[in-house]
Amino acid sequence: MFSRRSILLATIAAGVTMQNRNALAKASQPSTPVNFDVPAEACDCHTHIHGDPEKFPFFAGRVYTPEPASPEEMSALHKALHIERVVIVTPSVYGSDNSATRFGMMARGATARGVAVIDDKTSEAELDAMNKAGFRGIRLNLATGGVSDPDVGRPRFLAAVERVKARGWHIQLYTGLPMIAALKDSFAASPVPVVFDHFGGAQAALDVDQPGFADLLELVKSGKAYVKISGAIGPRNSGPILPMRAARPRTDRGECRPHHMGTDCRTRTPRACLGESRPMSRRCSRSTTASAESIAVWAPDAAIRKTILVDNPARLYGF
Repeated sequence: MFSRRSILLATIAAGVTMQNRNALAKASQPSTPVNFDVPAEACDCHTHIHGDPEKFPFFAGRVYTPEPASPEEMSALHKALHIERVVIVTPSVYGSDNSATRFGMMARGATARGVAVIDDKTSEAELDAMNKAGFRGIRLNLATGGVSDPDVGRPRFLAAVERVKARGWHIQLYTGLPMIAALKDSFAASPVPVVFDHFGGAQAALDVDQPGFADLLELVKSGKAYVKISGAIGPRNSGPILPMRAARPRTDRGECRPHHMGTDCRTRTPRACLGESRPMSRRCSRSTTASAESIAVWAPDAAIRKTILVDNPARLYGF
C-alpha cells in the first residue's frame, strides 16, 4: 500500500516565503488529472487552515510554526482533485482556539465539517455553538502534547467522552500504538465513535506484527473505531506508515474499516475517514496527483473507494 511512499490525498503546500521577496508563493496544484473516477460527494477528512497570524494568532506553547494555508488554496486543490466535501481539524498550533477552523468552514459552507480542540474552559454554550456551526467531534492531540503515559491519557479520554456523548460527536486521537493498546478497553467501551489519526501511528518499518497493531485492528473490526489514512509521509515520519501490500491480507486495506480480512471488504462496512490534504511546507510537498492516485492502488475496487471516500465520512460527520 504505502510502498509508493506517498500520502493518500495530496499534501497541500501551504506557503513558503520566497527569498528576497515579501510575497507568499501560491500553493501548488495538480498539473494532471487523477487517473480514477473520484465518486461524487467524496470527502477529504483531515486538513487544516492556517490563517493570517495577525487575525488568527498561534498558541504560545506550540511546538512548530506552520506556513499559511488559506481556504482558497484548499478549495482550489479540492476542485482539481474532484473532492466536494471537507473536514477541517484544528491543529495544535492554535491550542483550543478554533477560530481559524471555523473561518475555513464558513468559507466552504455546507460541504464542510469541523473537529475542534477544547479545554476545561470551553463552556457548554460554546460547544452548542460549535455544533450549530458544523463541528462534529473533538481532537485529543496526545502525541504533539508529549503524552505517552496511559495513566494520563485515559482520564483525558474519559473526560472528553463526557463532554461530547450527549451531542453524538466523536473523539479523534492523535497518538501511537502503545497508547491504543493500553487504553483498548476504554475505547471498546466508548459510547461515542473513536477516530485514530494517521493510521494510529503504525510504522512501515515494523510491518503488521508491531506491538499494538493487532489491538488497533480489533477495535476497528468491532466497529468501535475509525482510522484515518493520512500522514503516510511527512516530517513526522521517515517513510510511509504502513505498507499496504503487507497489510492487505490482515486488514482488508490498511485502514478501510481496517476491518481485518480483505475478503470481507465487500460484505462488511469498512470504517475509515480518508486521507488528508494537509497544509505543509512546499519543502515537504509531493505530487498531488500521484498522491491522490494511491487510493486506487490501495483500494482498486470502485465500490470500496466510494465507501471510504463518501459513505464513511457521511455517516461519521453527518453530511
